[in-house]
Amino acid sequence: MPPLPRAALSLPTTPLNRRAVVIGAGSFGTAIAVLLARGGLRTTLQTRTEEQAQRLTEDRENREYLKGVEFPRELRVEHVGEGVTRADYVFLAVPSARLDGAILQLEKSGLKRDAAVISLAKGLVPPQGTPPTTILRRRFGPERTACLGGPAHAAEMVHEGAGLVAASADEELAKALSQAFIRGGVVCEQSNDPVGVELSGAAKNAAALASGATEAQGLNAAGAAAGHIFAEVWRWAEANGARPESMIGLAGTGDLVATALAPESRNRRAGELLASGVAASEIPDRIGQAVESLESVPLLAQALSNAGFQAPVTTALANLIEGMLPLEDWIQVVRATVPPPARWRPPVKPGFWKRLRQRFARLFRRRDALSE
Repeated sequence: MPPLPRAALSLPTTPLNRRAVVIGAGSFGTAIAVLLARGGLRTTLQTRTEEQAQRLTEDRENREYLKGVEFPRELRVEHVGEGVTRADYVFLAVPSARLDGAILQLEKSGLKRDAAVISLAKGLVPPQGTPPTTILRRRFGPERTACLGGPAHAAEMVHEGAGLVAASADEELAKALSQAFIRGGVVCEQSNDPVGVELSGAAKNAAALASGATEAQGLNAAGAAAGHIFAEVWRWAEANGARPESMIGLAGTGDLVATALAPESRNRRAGELLASGVAASEIPDRIGQAVESLESVPLLAQALSNAGFQAPVTTALANLIEGMLPLEDWIQVVRATVPPPARWRPPVKPGFWKRLRQRFARLFRRRDALSE
């Protein structure tokens, strides 16, 4: 299929001579590199091995992870050892568990002092379960770091489009990323809530895994498992300054629906395999790719516990992954868990803020009259 027609989108101007490097040639990293090249950035896709780089260069497609997607003529492929000395944007398409190593490699590879570093991971960084942009922000500063979220199945994204979210504390960086992907043929929302977007992605992965592990017990149980996890993660996300629109929008529920419906979803399939008795350590080989949620859910459960939040369903899912909880007990936790009560607040009547301004105005007029 051809890419989404450019006329369907409002296309911003292409920045001149801006260079992007995507580190990691799995399905998602490859798709992102294709879109960036289509969007006018001078893009290089870097692979783990020289053999992989040579194969992709010769085939002009990634037959192992993204078969049938021809590389744009402008897209270069090289081994990660070539460095990033000329890159303006570096996209890390590596599992979050390998983020520290990727950062160390960047520092050895000649990263420019003003280059932006963008995480594509939807997991957490060990050992504390830290959101990736938190790690990146500490090393490179908030104005140079960002992440991507949203429903973005790789093959569909390059053929039909997607609903991405580019999130950064720096408005200009979020805008530049959003415009690059729009030029590449996909919708991309701008956000200044990177932690909210990342924790939405982590919750999505955990919820998709949970629903896959529960679906055989009924759709109500599967839905309850996903809903419990979203609620448990949100309480922690809110405490970290995240905003609700990140979780209820494209990065959260939008991504969850895409993952839950996709027949080839790695996270849902991993949950189904867990439910059938396959050990978590064997699942990536069964699926053929890494399944980030198998590592990130235990980190997520530990992070929630360390922060003082009750998360019985997330914790039970982590125990299921680690082989410490039988499937029957996992189902029982899902069916029996009652969320904490709502924080009851008095309803705000329409016009509240207008009445509040009027009240302050009266107080100021009274003060001025007394001072005359």
